[in-house]
Amino acid sequence: MDSIRVLLADDHPILRDSLSQWLALQPDVSVVGEAVDGREAVALAEELRPDVCVMDVSMPGLSGIEATRRLTRGRSNVRIIAVTQHSDSETVAAMLEAGAVGFVVKSDGVDELLRAVRAVATGRRYLSPSLSDQLAEPFVQHHRRRGSLGEAAELTSREREVVQMIAEGLSTRETAEMLELSIRTVEAHRHKIMSKLTIKTVAGLTKWAIRNRLTSVDA
Repeated sequence: MDSIRVLLADDHPILRDSLSQWLALQPDVSVVGEAVDGREAVALAEELRPDVCVMDVSMPGLSGIEATRRLTRGRSNVRIIAVTQHSDSETVAAMLEAGAVGFVVKSDGVDELLRAVRAVATGRRYLSPSLSDQLAEPFVQHHRRRGSLGEAAELTSREREVVQMIAEGLSTRETAEMLELSIRTVEAHRHKIMSKLTIKTVAGLTKWAIRNRLTSVDA
């Protein structure tokens, strides 16, 4: 039987390294790559074609939610497990709607993650036992009725990316360099975003980004 090819995406190096070393000890698992943020996760998933991607939800630059959305809307067949310390229903619903087929809370431990990897690799969906149906399912259905991430769905993928960088404190110049855009283009995106959302300040945009899970206070 071929081993399960796993890509790890987490911006915390100690946690990422620990998971990589532990998973590498499993006879049926092979860690094929490690990403430090959502953008690298998308690039490596498209390059390496892993079976499973263990995706942290809160990462700088490009969140796990947005990275998941890009991969599941693209040509990649990777099955994504969301791993996060946030077990609130809004985060669960947002990640599942982005296309994740598994969700594990970091406090559940590595054994739970391995169960999730093995489950989704065989085509099943996996939610940690600590996430009861009472917590997850009603909110998933609620978000489906509203359409993806509610207000966030009004923005394009590029606009959500710009919002995240603004909320994380990057300047217009830094955002432009990161996205390989001109400063004028970034300014145009910001103006259009604020117009769409009827938000007038960066502080207001930051609050909106946190509320819609594009970033978090601990990203």
